[in-house]
Amino acid sequence: MKFETWNRVFAVTLLATLVIPGGVTAQNTAKQLHPHQHHHYQIADPGTFGGPQSYQQLGTLGAVGDLNNQGAFGGLADTLTVDPNCVNFPSCYAFHAFLWQNGDKTDLGLLPGGTDSQVNWISANGLMTGNGDNGQPDPLIGIPFQIRGTFWGHDRAMTDIGALPGTYLAGPYAVNNRGEVVGEAMNTIPDSNSISGFGYQTRAFYWKDGVMQDLGTLGTGTDALAGLINERGQVVGVSYTNEIPSAACAIAGYLLTTGPFIWDKKDGMKGLGGFGGTCTVAYDLNNRGQVVGSSALPGDSIFHPFVWDAETGMTDLGTPDGGNGGALALNENGDVVGNGEVNGSAVHALLWRKRGGKWRMTDLGTFEGLCGSATSINSSAQVVGYDQCNGLPFLSEDGAPIVDLNTLVPSNSGLQLNEVGQINDRGEISINGNDVNNNNHSVVLIPCDENHPGVEGCDYSMVDVPAAVAQTTPVVRTTSSRSLPQLLVHRMNRYRFRSLGGSPRN
Repeated sequence: MKFETWNRVFAVTLLATLVIPGGVTAQNTAKQLHPHQHHHYQIADPGTFGGPQSYQQLGTLGAVGDLNNQGAFGGLADTLTVDPNCVNFPSCYAFHAFLWQNGDKTDLGLLPGGTDSQVNWISANGLMTGNGDNGQPDPLIGIPFQIRGTFWGHDRAMTDIGALPGTYLAGPYAVNNRGEVVGEAMNTIPDSNSISGFGYQTRAFYWKDGVMQDLGTLGTGTDALAGLINERGQVVGVSYTNEIPSAACAIAGYLLTTGPFIWDKKDGMKGLGGFGGTCTVAYDLNNRGQVVGSSALPGDSIFHPFVWDAETGMTDLGTPDGGNGGALALNENGDVVGNGEVNGSAVHALLWRKRGGKWRMTDLGTFEGLCGSATSINSSAQVVGYDQCNGLPFLSEDGAPIVDLNTLVPSNSGLQLNEVGQINDRGEISINGNDVNNNNHSVVLIPCDENHPGVEGCDYSMVDVPAAVAQTTPVVRTTSSRSLPQLLVHRMNRYRFRSLGGSPRN
């Protein structure tokens, strides 16, 4: 048995209360009303370092940063070395961080004395952050290995970014072109409501040139984490705001009242507000300083999607019938994607675009599983997502209905594609797939289009929408609300510590 991270963040109430009815979805009708052609895709599999599986880190707050616009893709891949800290698992392969680009894969190595490493985020200019162990015990939380935050510069040398005073663990989540890294770390103050789950306060950190800074918290909150940073140096994360429990936020691993923040060096930490409930979470940030997420209304029974910017504050984007929804990602143009309830039951992928000063919503539909959620959008309004009910990944282009990505790749690929990572501005898609032995492969889909001429094996003909329907065998996946980095999930689960996102599978 091995543990994976399936941590696409949805509006938390949707995960807890969704009821799946029978019947025909709006997606089937939309296919007939809006014909659309798609390119085929070729699968580029970086492979492993001898072991059976590879993985990608699917984000912490929601946004994924493992594939940049130059086609650089990073993650972790199994070796054939047995992890000495693995307990009672039949397939405990150590894994190494990798970088793949234009067909070339690089083993990014290990920290001195270490066994495992991984990439969590790649900046636009190729800087990377992630995790690695160093083979030394962590006396604070009482385990025989330290999980260290790591940074790779342009020379690809691995740097240990350290931890907060008196501690040994850090989880970096994002890095920008200036080498500014953000994430979460612990301090030494005991905390039974710790976001990280390790029994000590969790703190949002900012790291630059060897110095780690605790960013503080909102209100009287004790814990925070930083999940995103843009090229302006703006940091977005979430923080406890007081000591009042939040049953709504607990589904996402936040036990107390939680709100989103934005931080920069000039103005420090600023709360973004909410719609009156006890749980508001930010999921993505662009370089214009716009933030999207989901916020509970008073009473916590309904969550609505929001977009925030400094000029207008928090705007309710709405859902088709006023029910639950979440805004999960946005592009540099300010176009937003996410999900929302339709008719009080099914969940559809949604696209919001501001036109003429007003936000306009497009229902992208769903498959018959009725759990569609759009999770990434590029500058050309190409949208990817994942139907949680039946395990099918999808693509939508410029507001057209969704299609199953499995129908756009070669039928002899040997992989069943499932959860999507992200889509970059070249139309390339990072995604997970399973082979016939149920081994996970994190791969990149390369579009067979005019921007990718001469790709080996590419079918450059177009696919009509009626042919691109969900014809594959569904693969059911358990999607968690959030998680620590993959390395933490793998190794902490082996010692039966609390993790926030590992999903067991044989």
